[in-house]
Amino acid sequence: MDKMPGWADAVLVPLISLILAAILSALVIIGIGEDPIAAFKLMVDGALMRSSGWGYTLYYATNFIFTGLAVAVAFHARLFNIGGEGQAMIGGLGVALACLYIPWPNWYVALIGATVSAALFGALWALIPAYLQAKRGSHIVITTIMFNFIAAAVLNYVLVNVLRPQGAMDPATARFPEPTHLPTFQQMFSTAAEPMFRGAPANVTFFIALLACVFVWVLIWRTRLGYEIRAFGNSESAAKYAGISPVKITVVTMLISGGLAGMMALNTTMGEAERLVMNATEGAGFIGIAVALMGRSHPLGVLLAALLFGFLYQGGAELALWTNIPRELIVVIQALVILFTGALDNMVRMPLEKLFLSMRRTPKPDKRSAQTGPAE
Repeated sequence: MDKMPGWADAVLVPLISLILAAILSALVIIGIGEDPIAAFKLMVDGALMRSSGWGYTLYYATNFIFTGLAVAVAFHARLFNIGGEGQAMIGGLGVALACLYIPWPNWYVALIGATVSAALFGALWALIPAYLQAKRGSHIVITTIMFNFIAAAVLNYVLVNVLRPQGAMDPATARFPEPTHLPTFQQMFSTAAEPMFRGAPANVTFFIALLACVFVWVLIWRTRLGYEIRAFGNSESAAKYAGISPVKITVVTMLISGGLAGMMALNTTMGEAERLVMNATEGAGFIGIAVALMGRSHPLGVLLAALLFGFLYQGGAELALWTNIPRELIVVIQALVILFTGALDNMVRMPLEKLFLSMRRTPKPDKRSAQTGPAE
């Protein structure tokens, strides 16, 4: 018997963790001499109450959906893939090569080709850590950390020495051709009478991220491979007894995870910058870990957590612009959210489990004695 209902694990635990993180964040804001209520209202207004704010919130959320799904898929096989940052960097290289060297007729054909290229490059970058874990016993955490730094070095070399246009100073590729430019939300939803999402970088990649959520849900809960991934994650010895190959599951799971992380580059490289630049990932690979933890490795939870972190990113920018609250405070708030939803998860979970267990043990009145009443 479960100690706590599924809805409580999925809703109550993250909600209480968020409330605790919000309370501590408010105390930090008070400590620097600012009004936490006014700060929260400014964050909501800047991130949610205007279409341009929504455009930035959804842009950041798109990045976090891809990296959160990448971590979540690996979590189901009990693999801790923290190499999403490097896999997204190499995925960006795949996007750049596809956009620069293949003559696409229009943006939607280019999007399909770039998606395949980004996923392939990200998956191949995850293949070596996966092989080392499956065949050599090298811990996936160590190898994926190392490959983040290697990816940054490789990308820096390629941008400076191979793909940088002649005479250019900054380490970046040339601007992608016009047929590869993706429609932005401003172009998709604005009208002559009512312009929307002005200047926001949100683009059609957001809908690719939503499709990725559906793909992961179908994969994990509606396919044989997904069953094998979950079985391997729950018990490696039982999975072996059932004939599931640990080497196959480790490699295939990491390929899928790396491919999802690589697809993040569609948003930053093809959708926003329209060229490949250094540091385009901006830490989204690491935020994906928190998103997967908070979303309980479920695509719907990942989507909601990604929207929350997108709100924090855009709201933090508004605070830094209009108040004396430093931008770094948002990093503190994110850290508190990660702390309570990840490291201190049991601090919330255990009291709730005890509460639900005590409710189940409460004796119910005897209906027969209640109907007959006291003996005369």
